[in-house]
Amino acid sequence: MADSQSSSGPATAPTAQNPGTGYTPGDDAWTQWRNIFAILTGKMTDEGKEQFRVARDIRNEAADCKSCEGHRDYLLQYSPVIRFLSDNIRQLGGDLSSHNIYCRRCTKRKAGGFDPEYGILLCANELKDRGHLEDTLAHEMVHAYDHLRFKVDWTADLRHAACTEIRASSLSGECRWAREFFRRGQWKFTQQHQECVRRRAILSVRARPACKDEAHAERVVNEVWDSCFRDTRPFDEIYR
Repeated sequence: MADSQSSSGPATAPTAQNPGTGYTPGDDAWTQWRNIFAILTGKMTDEGKEQFRVARDIRNEAADCKSCEGHRDYLLQYSPVIRFLSDNIRQLGGDLSSHNIYCRRCTKRKAGGFDPEYGILLCANELKDRGHLEDTLAHEMVHAYDHLRFKVDWTADLRHAACTEIRASSLSGECRWAREFFRRGQWKFTQQHQECVRRRAILSVRARPACKDEAHAERVVNEVWDSCFRDTRPFDEIYR
């Protein structure tokens, strides 16, 4: 579990505002409102906003993780897509359940991750609701399926990384039209799914150490696009 801050005794008076960022440290209600007002009025820098988010995540860590674990357990039992992926992973000799799907506070701005040795990480402080968690968990379970089915090279072969990212974004539901339209401000009505999958795959490949730059990431994604986007295994087609 990630480190968390604790406090005891009555709330103290808020400390002075950081003149460089506009962020005021403190957990009391007045300080929280002061920071929110600074954000709404444009008086807080991006650095200050990040400090505010980190403090909020630490303060809410226990509640976020408890909520995440409740959603995780519900989806493992009742979600058709999660149960389907879990069954197919089990048929390949894998095992993903509550014992190796972890809810934790993350310090990087991502929703989750997959590690072949440890399992799946769900970033409790970044997940907005059960639907968001379901898409994230499905994404990471596609990675787990690919690892078992196709023996993915996660470190050296960017083509492998690009292919599994294309498949995970396409099959998980995170690129469905409603999510793109209402949450990400992507308002196109044609080719929306493909553009979302391509964009997210390029971003993921770009973040890998072996990738030189964005042009390199885009080139690798384009090289594997046709075969990997058409490959919907273990599904018959793109359902979500």
